[in-house]
Amino acid sequence: MKTFTLPGTDLVVPEVVLGLMRIAEKSDDEIRTLVATAADAGIDFIDLADVYGPALHECEARYGAAMNLTSSQREKVTIQTKAGIVPDPLSFDFSYEHLVASVDGSLKALRTDYVDILLLHRPDALVEPEEVARAFDDLQAAGKVRHFGVSNQKPSQMELLRRSVKQPIVANQVQLSLTHANLFTQGTAINMDSLDQSIDRDNGTVDYCRLNDIALQAWSPFQAGFFTGPFLGSGEYAELNAVVDRLAAEYGVPAEAIATAWILRHPAQWQVVLGTTTPARVAAAAAGSDITLTRYEWYELYRAAGHILP
Repeated sequence: MKTFTLPGTDLVVPEVVLGLMRIAEKSDDEIRTLVATAADAGIDFIDLADVYGPALHECEARYGAAMNLTSSQREKVTIQTKAGIVPDPLSFDFSYEHLVASVDGSLKALRTDYVDILLLHRPDALVEPEEVARAFDDLQAAGKVRHFGVSNQKPSQMELLRRSVKQPIVANQVQLSLTHANLFTQGTAINMDSLDQSIDRDNGTVDYCRLNDIALQAWSPFQAGFFTGPFLGSGEYAELNAVVDRLAAEYGVPAEAIATAWILRHPAQWQVVLGTTTPARVAAAAAGSDITLTRYEWYELYRAAGHILP
């Protein structure tokens, strides 16, 4: 597993992250097996959120109870969680009070004194950057959060935060897969009349993050679209799967590894966030960090996924 130092931090992190949003119904043994499989593959980075699970903080609590980390074990794991979504009634809340209370709830559920990274979970249209800055300052000063980032935010939203927030934004978690690749595709079809792909839907997010040393984290790396099911093995993407399977055979890796390697081949600093609870699929995807697709293989997959190169 390749690693890198997360910009703005002293954290050495893996290219692949274990997301645990679906562990609410898993037993302690199943959770430990999943985490151990990831660790064996070099994944020591856990991604969670306060809203993951049927109840608030439920997946965090399942992880905390199953692992019950000692101090020495805790130091070897990077734990990232998120705050800002209010599930009932559905809304967003980046207020000082909500962010601080959410972190306190996460720490209790996780059975730890701190989280390594806190992400603002999606944009809050009513955000007051000064409130976020005050929350970040107090959480960091109390030792409860070491570093901060965002999710699904465009450049102007990050710029607005950075006007008040003193801490660097170390990561932006966004949706990306071979078939859900708006972050890349508009840039290769800019100013093409009557072409849907040329419509700017992300406002240059990838370029902004590269220019400002913000790592990018890809969630749903195997999803065809916005929670529409996986493209791997889907008859709807027969041409793409034929290329994926051929490259998987040539490299001697599973198909998941090729889909992972496609994201990691992009020169921005990417991490791939896995959502599967199947240990074998975690190991399969992790293998993608160990191969580097050629430029021509990357574009072959890009075209096979249906994206246009003018």
